Parts: sequence; C-alpha cells; structure tokens
Amino acid sequence: MTPHINAQTGDFAETVLMPGDPLRAKYIAETYLENVREVTNVRNVLGFTGEYKGKPLSVMAHGMGMPSISIYAHELINFYGVKQLIRVGSCGGVDEELKLRDLIVATSASTNSAMIRDRFAGYDYAAAPDFELLKACSEAAKELDLSPRFGNILSGDLFYGSNPALLPAMQKMGVLAVEMEAAALFAIAAEFRVKALCVLTVSDHLITAEETSSEERQTSFNQMMELALETAYATTPEMADA
Repeated sequence: MTPHINAQTGDFAETVLMPGDPLRAKYIAETYLENVREVTNVRNVLGFTGEYKGKPLSVMAHGMGMPSISIYAHELINFYGVKQLIRVGSCGGVDEELKLRDLIVATSASTNSAMIRDRFAGYDYAAAPDFELLKACSEAAKELDLSPRFGNILSGDLFYGSNPALLPAMQKMGVLAVEMEAAALFAIAAEFRVKALCVLTVSDHLITAEETSSEERQTSFNQMMELALETAYATTPEMADA
C-alpha cells in the first residue's frame, strides 16, 4: 500500500484509464469492464480492475490538478508496475471551431505551472504523449468513425482568475483547449519511461460560454471513453494463460 492507494501488489493492470472524477471511474468500470472489482478507495478516490474484451484493464480517478495527478501517477508507476496511463477528462475549448462534446487528443501540453520546470532543472520541458499510444488512438478513432482534433492543449494551474493575457496568447499559438493535468502526466511518464496519453471532451467553451452540466460530464462522454478503451485494448498484451 501507499499513502494514497490501498490496493495490494498485482491489483492494477499495466494499463490504467484515469478520469478526474471518482464517479466517472466507477461509471467506466461498471459500464465497460467485466469481472470488475474495486481495488482502492482511499479518500473516496476510487480504482477498479477488470477486463475489457478479455484483456486486463484498470481505471482509477486522479482528482483535480497537476499536484493530484502527479501523486497518483507516481504511485501507480513506482509501486504497482503500471506501464500505460491514459487520462480521460473534460476541457474548456479555446479554438473557435470546437463545439461542446467534441473530442481532443493532446499531441503536446503547454503549461503555466512551475511543476514541469522543477522536474527539468528550471528549463521548459516539452510535455508530450507517447507516439505509439497516439498512433493507436488515431487508428482506433478511424475504426469507431470518430474525428477527434489532434493538437496542443494547455494544462493550467488556475481554474479561476487566470492572467487575462493567456486567452489571446493561446488563440495566437493555436492551442485547442485548456485542462489541468496532462502536462504533469506526460512529464512523469517521461521521467519513469512509461507511456501516457490524454483524450478529452469539450465540456465548456471559453469563447462562447457554452457548458455541459456536472451530470453530463460524469456519465455522458461515452465517445471519449470508448476511444480510450479501444486504444488501451490495441496496446495491451493478451492475458497470460493460467
């Protein structure tokens, strides 16, 4: 056990889907996985392990913000042998062509946080996902007849009170959307030589002020979940014979 995860050694599969919301983790596990069991519940941050189409898969919440996902990703990698982490979450649209519930797959994550510099000797690390996961996600999207946007996002430290110069700067540089975790996840994955990916659904839009409800964010982003699940399936080895 760790200070934040009360699972036993071997309770997690090598691939873990990570939504922010513990109830979204529960929804994914109950809706899509077979032979599901709860493996952790410290602070009600729920984690489950089961099978997706016969392959082992886990899902665990990561909470809100880069400090939170950093703790859970570090412990999953270093204490439970997790090799692939796929964040599935919501984001605020910046690109004017985006609509509510559009899918985004991050090809990089800019940030206004100092956390990444702390890991990289004070310099700006280019936080990016694993190429093989990106490739598998692109192929899965075609199979599912989905058309996600692939591009740069921004992982922000602040939900309220951001610098007013940030939005026009993001628009100028072609940033698609804002969320709060991916840059830290990508940096941790790079540090420990594991794979990470981030698949997002536009839950609100910073330009149009449109937004979805909390209930919709919890249970209705099925295309994002299915895309992440198919990506995980394509990159997860078959179960070993007993």
